Amino acid sequence: MDGFTFSFPIRVRFADTDAQGVAHNSAYVVWFEVARVEYLREFAGGYQALRDQGIEALVLESLCRYRIPARFDDELVVHTRCVGPRGARFRYEYAIVRGDELLADGHTEHACVDAVTMRPTRVPGWLAEAIRAAEGTSSSA
Repeated sequence: MDGFTFSFPIRVRFADTDAQGVAHNSAYVVWFEVARVEYLREFAGGYQALRDQGIEALVLESLCRYRIPARFDDELVVHTRCVGPRGARFRYEYAIVRGDELLADGHTEHACVDAVTMRPTRVPGWLAEAIRAAEGTSSSA
């Protein structure tokens, strides 16, 4: 998908579905998380690299727009990009597709905090640079 720098395949598990065989709305947020963790692994040494420095990245907000239902055993792709690392905050955007169909899209907002005090702390420079490199933006962005 245009504008997305990363994608990760997902297969809809039976446990992801309701009695009608349709993916439950809560599964989409889990798929966002799976893609986000894989994005960090691919471009920034993984989420554990943050934790090793005493930083956690909390989810402040999540939004998902459901457009077309996913069903058991569908093969999906979660397209992911990270935008706007500034201060303590950054945002991931997602598009979930099945073939050429857009099933859902959305975003999650995050803030870095000190793991002990839970007080906001700046996005580490190395992470901001990894995001900029992955997204093809300059460090002045």
